[in-house]
Parts: sequence; C-alpha cells; structure tokens
Amino acid sequence: MPVTGGPREILARLHRHLTGGSSSDDLWAEDVVVEVPFAPPGAPRRFEGREAFLAHVREGRAKMRMRLEVGKVVIYETADPDVIVTEYELSGIDPASGERLAAPFIGVLKVRDGQIAGWREYQDMLASAASAGRLTELLGGVAAKV
Repeated sequence: MPVTGGPREILARLHRHLTGGSSSDDLWAEDVVVEVPFAPPGAPRRFEGREAFLAHVREGRAKMRMRLEVGKVVIYETADPDVIVTEYELSGIDPASGERLAAPFIGVLKVRDGQIAGWREYQDMLASAASAGRLTELLGGVAAKV
C-alpha cells in the first residue's frame, strides 16, 4: 500500500526506519532501483525491485552491532519536485568498545506515488567499514583489485 507524502516526508520516514522506529517495506516501490556506486569490492552496486533490495537490507540488519542514529541532515531541492539530494550522518555506539562511530552519506531520492522509486547512495566506505568492524576486510578487497 503506497504511503503519502513528498520526498522530504518519505526521507523522514526512511530515517525513522534506520533508527529502528518503523518498518520501511511500504516506502519502496515494487520496481524501485537502488544504486550504491561506491559499494565495497564484492558487494552489490545495484538492486532492482523491492524484494531484492529488502532481502539485502534484512541481511545487513541481522549483522548490525549497534543502534543507529541519524544526524546532520541537510536537504537540497532539485528542479524535479519528486527528487531531493540529502546529506546525513549515521552514527552509533560500538557495543564492544563503547566508541562512537559515524559515517557521512549523500543520497539522491526519487519519489513516485508516495513511494521511493529510486535511491542512489554515496557513502564514506572507510568510515562505514570501520563502524561495522570490517575495515581490514575492505582494505584487503581494495588491495586485491589494485
């Protein structure tokens, strides 16, 4: 069932989901395209369809070691009223070390009929890998490609 709202409202719902405050399944259009151009080596860079993307999200959530917080949100309007560009930061406390970890993101969000039709996410992979305890794995994957 489609949700209502423009890109700003949909982004706010997405951020609530990231922090554990709501489900996001109904936010994504059935034919959504999600792109992660700077994904680490071996990780998918494109997902076509809600089910393919949400399966990936659920797998990642199962491995998540910390509760996320969203901050430093900045939204930029575009010439297309259904598209916004956003900067934000995901952060949380590492339960093993007690250290606060944070990673900056940029996203391009396209909404159609109250659902996310397109999401392109650019992230600081070093910060993200460090926060997931996978920095050595990321660097090894990059070194193997060089």
